[in-house]
Amino acid sequence: MATEGQLPVPPAVAATLSKEDKFNLITKDLDEVLGADLLKSILEERDLVAYWGTAPTGRPHLGYFVPLAKLADFLTAGVEVKILLADVHAFLDNLKAPIELVAHRANYYKALISAVFRSLHLPLDKVTFVLGSSYQYSQEYNLDKYKLCSITTEHDARKAGAEVVKQVSSPLLSGLLYPLLQALDEEYLKVDFQFGGVDQRKIFTYAEANLPKLGYKKRAHLMNKMVPGLSGGKMSASDPNSKIDFLETPAQVKSKIQKAHCAPGEVEGNGVLAFVRSVIAPIGELMRGQGRSAERVWAETPEAVFTVKGDPKHGGSVRHFTSTEELDGAYAAGEVHPGDLKVAVVQAINALLAPIQAEFANDAAFKEAEAGAYPPEKKEVVKKKEKKYTPKPEHLKTEEEKAKDRAAAEKAGLGETKDLKKVVDEIAKAI
Repeated sequence: MATEGQLPVPPAVAATLSKEDKFNLITKDLDEVLGADLLKSILEERDLVAYWGTAPTGRPHLGYFVPLAKLADFLTAGVEVKILLADVHAFLDNLKAPIELVAHRANYYKALISAVFRSLHLPLDKVTFVLGSSYQYSQEYNLDKYKLCSITTEHDARKAGAEVVKQVSSPLLSGLLYPLLQALDEEYLKVDFQFGGVDQRKIFTYAEANLPKLGYKKRAHLMNKMVPGLSGGKMSASDPNSKIDFLETPAQVKSKIQKAHCAPGEVEGNGVLAFVRSVIAPIGELMRGQGRSAERVWAETPEAVFTVKGDPKHGGSVRHFTSTEELDGAYAAGEVHPGDLKVAVVQAINALLAPIQAEFANDAAFKEAEAGAYPPEKKEVVKKKEKKYTPKPEHLKTEEEKAKDRAAAEKAGLGETKDLKKVVDEIAKAI
């Protein structure tokens, strides 16, 4: 646990850390590290360069707080961070993002991620945003892409992207290229390691196995745990019910949390409890290290990571938890009511969103980027078919129907006529 004020402005801290301290901070709380020895050897000579990529497809959600908070550790350790706005990848992934919207979405992602960094009091001077298409259309890059194609089977390409690329029974060639491009990005961004979720592992191992075949060095790979969705599964930008958008109103946040999976006494698969563990607590730890403990509205004592106020009707009391493990244990034992937990989580989420939404409200360019990225869907207007009147043949009419026709003709002022077909046609025109 960080002590109060341990993490002031990151660049100032990096100079005071030993090589071992930097390595420990970089790898802290990760799910897996591939290439730890490589990182240590580079740290003996210089600070590291890393890249984290995101494809601008669906609207970014609160799960992005997790990798961005981890990037804070990298920055504190003196790592130069490159954020790849993978616009080409977004289009290749089974057309998740229409090509005409990709550029707008990349702009919105950049504006939003920058706002999140500022809300977390993280500096942007060692962060570089790179648009994938700025180098992925080059002759050199495409030649390397073809070289990878020549040594990669359809099976291996599909396997590498299995956890990331949308899986369909008859995959498009574009989706199979996705992991190849992600591997090449490590070389063209000139980084020492790539950072991502554990769902990226197969792409990472593909890169480790194949980049050396092109004469490029093998990179290290650092992986975060996956963020569970509110419904208990994976939090996904394409599933609005599994996540909370950065621009959701307090009322919308409350509604989604109230509907979230949160069975009494159930810790495993509990989307609300997992959100505390994966998002709220790590950000609180970051704030504590920055000397901003008092701003953690979800933790009412300096030692607490999360506070739950029990509603009297649930027979509860105020509980200050000093770790997420303690919270999990109390919830499993039935000491924390699901309704009380949800109220506390809603308060925390709205506090995290407030500075980001305030920046959005006061930044015209930010608003313009969002409007261009996700324009309202146009509903196709279906024209009603015109009903055609087809008179019943005279020889098929009953005497009663013929009498009605004559009465209608007289009422229409057509007078006496023996040509009933003509009468009917005139009536049809009048109708």
